[in-house]
Amino acid sequence: MAITSFAFPTPIKFGAGARKLVGPHLLEQSCKRPLIVTDRALGALPVLAEFRTHLAGLDVAVFSGVFGNPTCSQVMDGAAAYKAHNADCVIGFGGGAALDVAKIVGLAATHDGDILEYVWDHPNVRPIVKELPYFVALPTTSGTGSEVGRSSVVSENDTHLKRVVFSAKILAKTVFADPELTFGLPAHVTAATGMDALTHNVESYLSPAYHPLCDGIALEGTRIAARALLTAVREPNNLQARSDMMMSSMMGAIAFQKDLGAVHSCAHALGAVCDLHHGLANALMIDTVLAWNYEAVPKKFDELAHVCGVAGGGKVFVPWLQQLKASVGITGRLSAHGVKPEHLRRLVEIATADICHQTNPRPCTAADFEALFKAAM
Repeated sequence: MAITSFAFPTPIKFGAGARKLVGPHLLEQSCKRPLIVTDRALGALPVLAEFRTHLAGLDVAVFSGVFGNPTCSQVMDGAAAYKAHNADCVIGFGGGAALDVAKIVGLAATHDGDILEYVWDHPNVRPIVKELPYFVALPTTSGTGSEVGRSSVVSENDTHLKRVVFSAKILAKTVFADPELTFGLPAHVTAATGMDALTHNVESYLSPAYHPLCDGIALEGTRIAARALLTAVREPNNLQARSDMMMSSMMGAIAFQKDLGAVHSCAHALGAVCDLHHGLANALMIDTVLAWNYEAVPKKFDELAHVCGVAGGGKVFVPWLQQLKASVGITGRLSAHGVKPEHLRRLVEIATADICHQTNPRPCTAADFEALFKAAM
């Protein structure tokens, strides 16, 4: 049997009020000049101002230049802010976009060249040779789970193609997962990010790769999201539901070390071509792709139905997902969200080139992607 490597290295402080531990923690690490990396919207909101009140004794600067699907130029701007502040550590504060940028700002600030030269599939990929600045992460959404991931997904400035810097060296030294930071999320953001977390758990479980540890985490993450998502959308200050969704989000990102599938290849294409929010793109594609995947792994669908409390077995898992989407307010086909027939050729090209579908439970060709996008249109 082949030797398989497993790693679950991230220290996590989880629970209401965890954000208040960041300041003392950084001082214990002899860090005194943090750069907070966050997005444009959060940078202007009271939630960031409140967080800063817990950073007494630190000389804090803020880079809030992250917006949309993050780009390589945003990373380089963040690196410039890091150097201008003479910073000695990075605090990632935000959703997946802000955290993906925050993970590699320290890399770009301490290493030569453009950040694109460090993406895993660059023909002459540069190695990470220097020690990176101390980095901690605070998620403010429950979706990507980027806070526990060893990859940073950023788009090329002009083509909007998503590129990935992948290294255990960019993992957060500590994650401070405080569900109170998600209280202010609007219902539609809670729904879209929550569907992202659910997709991560479901797709990683369905992947044929060998990783029983991730399978267990993915199934429990699916169970937690299934019971909590609707409550989190309808009762935004429900601490139990917000805690559950933050946990499910982290579990999904830990589980997808195992790999993802064709839903994500479709979502990455929709992000690149139509600038769709990643969680929404996953939500719009998941039922179409999973209905197509069912025949490949029906017993796994039975297990998913079981953990979600769906009576009737795997055959009714996809209809249950469709009902959940409608309940949290995600409605309409791709065409209702700005996707047009003329986008189809480029969507198929990007999805086919995307690495995620290589671990889809059913092999996926360009013709299959064309059929899936048309079915979801």
